[in-house]
Amino acid sequence: MQITVLDDYQDAVRKLDCAQHLDGHDLKIFNNTVKGVGQLSVRLRDTQALVLIRERTTISRALLEKCPKLQLIVQTGRIGPHVDVQACTELGIAVADGQTDPGVTAELTWALVLAAMRRLPQYVASLKHGAWQQAGLKSQSMPPNFGLGQRLAGKTLGIWGYGRIGQRVARYGQAFDMQVQVWGSEASRALAVTHGFKAVGSREELFASSDVLSLHLRLSDATRHLVTLADLSLMQPTALLVNTARPELTAPDALVAALNRGRPGLAAVDVFEAEPILQGHPLLRLENAICTPHIGFVEQAHYEQMFAQAFRIIQQFAAGDMSALLNADGLNPRRG
Repeated sequence: MQITVLDDYQDAVRKLDCAQHLDGHDLKIFNNTVKGVGQLSVRLRDTQALVLIRERTTISRALLEKCPKLQLIVQTGRIGPHVDVQACTELGIAVADGQTDPGVTAELTWALVLAAMRRLPQYVASLKHGAWQQAGLKSQSMPPNFGLGQRLAGKTLGIWGYGRIGQRVARYGQAFDMQVQVWGSEASRALAVTHGFKAVGSREELFASSDVLSLHLRLSDATRHLVTLADLSLMQPTALLVNTARPELTAPDALVAALNRGRPGLAAVDVFEAEPILQGHPLLRLENAICTPHIGFVEQAHYEQMFAQAFRIIQQFAAGDMSALLNADGLNPRRG
């Protein structure tokens, strides 16, 4: 089969051990991203099996109609709204997805918490410019001595969304002697209590009383733009907001406005509404924002896991095995 992998920014896929599973197939890998239907259709003109790295590229009906040889789309991780599954089914294109490990994103979340609270990026940047023990956090909206950083022990960790990742982050906070509190659905709060954590009484309490607040909600119509400027303005000037979940959880421009006002004092963000993020993005210009390029799932063992799943599905499909497909029922006759 002609197999295409899109958006492999680090040119990592061809170097994975699991890539040998595709011996005998024609593998084409693109290391940059394009967004237009016209450019994408040129890249996918001869593609029979397409492997997507998470949500980096939108697969619309308009694009699918310009890919006459496409038979299979395999998503690394869970399928999302970026793929028009209904259009795939109607056009005879099979769709499959895989599992991800929540531990890698939880680890990245905690790395951001530690880095932000101890001002590590600011210290590193200043040291490279010859400044000794200078964190650079000196804007007028910040409290006195904000550049010194803060310990985690004794602080309050707030978690909104107590799923697979949120539960791990809660345990990390407990290990660092933090007071952990949770807000979310009634079921999530009840589960948190059984795990020995506090369930706060309201979202207002969560924002006002958390020294570190980490978002771990799934994106849906109900959670889109759920976090508002009014919510963020309840946070303390010494507090940190962390988002390694979804950028659309916060209202447009709310985080930039809140950071400029000094409530919260810091943010650590791994996700952006438009990716790759442009160099002039407002968050990149703020000294009290730590930004990473959506690397919560980008880790070597995790890549091996995700792509091994994807390549195995392709092998099964090529052999006529449809058991891994999401849309096997109702799938029109295969094209190509």
